[in-house]
Amino acid sequence: MTGLTSDLHPITGVAAGVPYLAVPPPGGARPDAPVVIGWHLLDPPRTEAAFAAALPLAGLDAWRIYLGLPLAGSRGLPPDEIMRLGYEDVVANLYEPIAFGALAEFPAALAELRQTLRLDASPIGVFGGSMGAAVAQLVVLESEVEVGAAVLISPLIRLADAVGEGEQIWGQAYQWTDASRAVADRLDFLNRAAEFEKTGQPSLHIVIGAEDQSFYGSAHQLRDAVAQCYRDPSRVAITDIAGMGHALADEPGIEPAPQTPHAAEVDRIVTSWFSEHLRPSA
Repeated sequence: MTGLTSDLHPITGVAAGVPYLAVPPPGGARPDAPVVIGWHLLDPPRTEAAFAAALPLAGLDAWRIYLGLPLAGSRGLPPDEIMRLGYEDVVANLYEPIAFGALAEFPAALAELRQTLRLDASPIGVFGGSMGAAVAQLVVLESEVEVGAAVLISPLIRLADAVGEGEQIWGQAYQWTDASRAVADRLDFLNRAAEFEKTGQPSLHIVIGAEDQSFYGSAHQLRDAVAQCYRDPSRVAITDIAGMGHALADEPGIEPAPQTPHAAEVDRIVTSWFSEHLRPSA
């Protein structure tokens, strides 16, 4: 498979309805190996396989598991249907079912993956790009899964930022309702920053493109807000990637593709963070 080292034997399948691509630790599967789980972007790379090619984390001694998002990835809708749903109500039709759907299906998927792949490690690491980063944050804050470390890449931190960017792209103002504002409140992780402290203070690293104008400010604000809540602020970090925008791969971002220089830099950061903050089970 393009972008993955062939001797790592990637495994593809479906766990509790969720498509996945899993790569064993470099030395082969073993009970004490750490586990990291990631969710792709809605921009390139926009499938689990393409995300694995962009961020293979080949130097990480851990299981690397890439999950598909609802209505995207392997379950993606035709582009014209996505456009129709977005114009109709982007929050109710896309952001809400993708983010909360991924959170709702995660516990059963993880339980099946633990059984299928014989995963014993806990806590796990989580990572994601853009909308996938929003899902990773929801898993940290709202699931009962113990998370020891997280990496957020080009993260969606405030849904209002993403909606505002869409308004500029499409030239159409979004009509907020009470229901959509409730979704935005739940997907406002800057406003929820204090909740990270209550979840066991997982190590958190944010990676943001210096050219990612719509999300750059909130990424730095989240880093500062979470660090203020932690007993050890050094467990919260942020890295700017010079010249990088929002995406991690070139269009169309569906099939695995050669790793871009920016993705390679992100890959090194994510690998280093998990290597330092996720240890093999005792």
